[in-house]
Amino acid sequence: MSSVTLPNTLRLGIDFGTTNSVIVLATPDGETKTIRFSFPDHPDSDTCRTLLCLWQDHEGGRLVLKEAVGPAAIDAYLDDPAESRLIMSMKTYLAQKSFRETQLLGRRMTLDMLIAQFLKCLLDNVGLDPAQVSTTVGRPVHFAGDRADDAFGEQRLRESFARAGFGKVSVALEPEAAGWRFAQRLKAPATVLVGDFGGGTSDFSILRLDPDSKKGAEALGYSGVGIAGDQFDYRIIDNVISPHLGKNCTYRVMGGSPLPVPIEWYASLGRWHRLSLMRTPQTMRNIQDVARTVSEPDKLQALLTIIEDQQGQELYKSVGEAKRALSSAESTVLRFAYENIRIEEEVTRADFERWIAPDVARFEQAVEEALSQAGLSADGIDHVFLTGGTSFVPAVRDMFIRKFGAERVDMGGEFVSVAEGLALMEG
Repeated sequence: MSSVTLPNTLRLGIDFGTTNSVIVLATPDGETKTIRFSFPDHPDSDTCRTLLCLWQDHEGGRLVLKEAVGPAAIDAYLDDPAESRLIMSMKTYLAQKSFRETQLLGRRMTLDMLIAQFLKCLLDNVGLDPAQVSTTVGRPVHFAGDRADDAFGEQRLRESFARAGFGKVSVALEPEAAGWRFAQRLKAPATVLVGDFGGGTSDFSILRLDPDSKKGAEALGYSGVGIAGDQFDYRIIDNVISPHLGKNCTYRVMGGSPLPVPIEWYASLGRWHRLSLMRTPQTMRNIQDVARTVSEPDKLQALLTIIEDQQGQELYKSVGEAKRALSSAESTVLRFAYENIRIEEEVTRADFERWIAPDVARFEQAVEEALSQAGLSADGIDHVFLTGGTSFVPAVRDMFIRKFGAERVDMGGEFVSVAEGLALMEG
């Protein structure tokens, strides 16, 4: 457990993200301090993966529910995947009325119960009592999902924090928080477009910021889309990894005409944890049946091996490394090796940009919607502030430079800008 010297009155900003979560403390002198997380066998970090692992253990002659978060959740899950449950992307379901509860380890668990458990563990890791802090938490402009109810999503977010034992909780839009942080750099009032790229959603807000005002940002226009960094990972998986594991192969039933290998198997490769859901006897038998007549049996066997031996996380790590490399290089080699599986493919930035072009186009459309709502053209924007890992993808950055000019585009605080702004905002 990490520790930090704290002032008498605690004001926190918590960026509860789809992929990562961040806690920032506002200090009495108006500065911020990012609180670092510490887990055994893992380096300290400013971010904690938004992962919760649950399992049951015998304690005092009875079964009790145990939990772990962040990298410790991955360790616990991989230690015993059959008897534990790994929950991720919880934020994605906040605004989905269809997801009320689920059965985990014989217990009924609502979404706010799961998020609350994660939040309690998160604060316990840094030695904070949720009841003793004043907290501002962020929410996206539009929650993820085709039928997302944003008001319902915010209500359930508040309920999750209340269930976790937090005292005073305020909710602010994440891009507005990032803009508040950016305002600290300004010397004069300005109209700022903030692009906040998360793991599951990307938000664009146009704000009027005055560095000398204590009233905060004046919101002029908002828009958002339910895609972000995870979608870019999937584009690499779909184009580079899946063909090595049997996608596009064919098989025969009773000597009939060739049929395509079921495409739904490869949709599960988009998130490494979903592979564990394929380890059911029925799914494994289905893959084995197809493998008997498939055109390239070695590829289906590789898919079976990755599923059986829980290699999804390592595969996903290789994809993430390749994506990050393409932010600074024109090409890279994606490498993954396990037993007799060898994937070594050159990936060029040009190919990657072609794959993600539909996603970047959706970003640009969302920016235009925000401008339209604000009644402004691109010339009416003084500064563009981009935050989040996806903002480092050259094709994304270049879209903003093309629209607004390089001199107006600024970046910073890859993962902590939102939480810093939340900590500075008065609830």
